[in-house]
Amino acid sequence: MGGVSTRLPTPPSPQATARPAGRLARDVALALLTVVAGLLAMGVVAGLGLWAAGAADLPGGAGAFVAVLAAVVVMAAGGQVGLAGDAGDLAGTQAELTAMPLTVTLVGALVTGFCFLRPLRHHAVARTRDLLSLAVPTVLIWLVALAGLSALARHDFPITLGGDTSQNSGDLGDLFNDLLNATNPSVGFTTDVGPTLFYGLLWILGVLVVALLVSRATPLPTRLVRHHQAVRPAASAMLLLVLAYVLVGLVIGIVVAATKGHARETLAVLLLGLPNVSWLALGVGIGGSWEGRVEGPFGLPMPQILDSVLRGGKGGDLNTVDLSSLASYDSRAWWLLPVAAVLVLAAAFVAAVRSPARVRLWQHSLHLGIAFALTMLVVAPLTLVEARFGLSILGIGELESLGGEVVLRPNIWKTVGFALLWGLVAGLLGGLLARPVRRRGEVDTPTKSGERPTG
Repeated sequence: MGGVSTRLPTPPSPQATARPAGRLARDVALALLTVVAGLLAMGVVAGLGLWAAGAADLPGGAGAFVAVLAAVVVMAAGGQVGLAGDAGDLAGTQAELTAMPLTVTLVGALVTGFCFLRPLRHHAVARTRDLLSLAVPTVLIWLVALAGLSALARHDFPITLGGDTSQNSGDLGDLFNDLLNATNPSVGFTTDVGPTLFYGLLWILGVLVVALLVSRATPLPTRLVRHHQAVRPAASAMLLLVLAYVLVGLVIGIVVAATKGHARETLAVLLLGLPNVSWLALGVGIGGSWEGRVEGPFGLPMPQILDSVLRGGKGGDLNTVDLSSLASYDSRAWWLLPVAAVLVLAAAFVAAVRSPARVRLWQHSLHLGIAFALTMLVVAPLTLVEARFGLSILGIGELESLGGEVVLRPNIWKTVGFALLWGLVAGLLGGLLARPVRRRGEVDTPTKSGERPTG
C-alpha cells in the first residue's frame, strides 16, 4: 500500500469519561441539597406557626400534626389541598379552602434561591448548559419531594358537637343534636396531586428565574448580559421593597404581641401569614383594593380592622378593602399612604444607584414602572383567600354555628395599574436623587477579560 497509512480514532481516556459523570453527580447532589434546604426551612416555619396556632392539640396526635404540617407546606408551594366532609345520610358537609401561607412560601423561596445560586457565584460567565445542569435536577427532585408530601397531606377529623347547634331550642334543638351526633360527622383534607404538581412546577421555576433576576453577584449567560442593566437593578430593588414591608410588619407584630396580649395567636399569624397582610398593605397604600366578606363564626387570623371591614356589608355583598374603607374604622390606616411613598421611593433610589451611569432618567422611570407592575401582578394574587364550611341537616339549610365563609380577592388590574404609575414617578425621582452619589467610573470603565461588570 506504499505510503498510505490509516489512523484509528483514539478512544476517550478514562479521565475524560469520568469528568461528565462526576459533574453530573455533583450537580444532582447540589440540587438535592437545594431542595432539602428549602423544604426543611418551610417545614420549620410552618411547624412553629402551627404550634403557635394550637395545632399540636388536634385530635389524632402526632400523625394529625404531621399531616397538617405537610398540607401547609404543600399549600405554601402552590399545591391544592381539598376539604371533604362526611356526615352520613342525615347531614351534609361542604368545605373549600384556597389560601397560601405566604411566610412559609417566602422563607422557602429565599432559601431555595440562595442555595441554587451559590455554586454559580465563582463563575466569571455562566453558560446556559451550566444553568440547566443545575436547574433540571432541582426541578425534578422538587416535584418528587412535593409528590411525597402530597401523600402525607391527608387526614380526617371528627366534628364534636356541643352547645346549641341550631337556632331552635327545646325538644327540636335536642333532636337535631341527637341526630347529628348519631351520624359521627367529620371533615378532612386531601391533596389534589395533579394540580399540586403543576402549580409546584410553576413555583419552583418562578423561584429559580426570580433568583437569577435579582442576584447582582451571579453571572448571566452571554446572550443575556446585555439585559443586565435593564432588569437586575429594578428587580433587586423590588425584592428589597417587598422584604421591607414584611420586616415592617414583623416589627409591628412583635410590638402588638408584647403590648396587646394574645402573643401566641399573633406569633401564629407572623409565622404563617405575615406577607399576606404586609403585601395587602403595600397594595392598599398605593391605591389598590381588595374585595371580600366574612360571614359566620370563623374569620381571618389578621388585624381586627380588616375583619371589621369584611363583615361590614349587608346581604352577602362583597365589601371593598381600600384606604378609605380601612380609615373609616381606624384613621391610622391613612399612614399606609406615606409609608408606601417613602419605601417605593427608597427602592427607586436603590435601583438607580445600582444602574450604570449611562442609563437615562426616562429609562429609570420605565424600568421601575414595569418592575413594580410585574411585582404586584405576582404578589397580589398570592393574597387570595377563599374558605367556606357548612353543615346542613336533612338538606334544609346550614347550621349557623358550624358554617362560615371567608373571601378576600384582590382587584388585580387596578392594583397593577397604580403600581405602574407609582413606579414611573418613583423611578424618575429616584434617578434624580441618585445623580450626585453615583460612582460613574466603576460602571463606565471597561472590565478586564473574565471579570464581571459592576453595577
